[in-house]
Amino acid sequence: MTRQPLLDITPVTPETATASVAAILKSTQSKLGFIPNMYGYMGALPGVLEGYMAAYASFRNDAGFTPPEQETVFLSVSAVNGCTYCTAAHSMIADKLSKLPAADLAALREGTPLPDAKLNALATFTRSMVEKRGMPDKPEVDTFLAAGFTSQHVLGIVQAIACKTYSNFVNHLAATEVDAAFAGYKVAE
Repeated sequence: MTRQPLLDITPVTPETATASVAAILKSTQSKLGFIPNMYGYMGALPGVLEGYMAAYASFRNDAGFTPPEQETVFLSVSAVNGCTYCTAAHSMIADKLSKLPAADLAALREGTPLPDAKLNALATFTRSMVEKRGMPDKPEVDTFLAAGFTSQHVLGIVQAIACKTYSNFVNHLAATEVDAAFAGYKVAE
């Protein structure tokens, strides 16, 4: 069964977008060789794509997570939110770019405990933050910190949740089709 769009959103292109969104789309095309489908939908309201891009860049650059940890966070948020598009995209990034160990990636995709204890603590806490709407129990925070993370990491998870809220929610509304670049990592809807 394929998810159906819940809202009629016309995706923008570099030719139809506002100047700020067109610049993002053109830059993305230049860097990746394609424009991810979700960018066209998010760009229909410039602040959505701009907010997503700012949160994404800051999370990647400032939150203090390693690349495998970053993908653990993004995949954990997207799994809880049921975003098949972002799960496919971040699975490919985790596998090909961030070098998340295959067993940990499989566990994230299956919703089972991760073999790596520190990554498992990260996934567990991230899922709790999403499921409890930012109100984890004090023992959950303490367990996360005891696993070797800091208060900066907790705030980084908040930032990743904000970033993925943009993309996950727009993808749900638009029923965004998974791009060919991520197709090998597509999950059942």
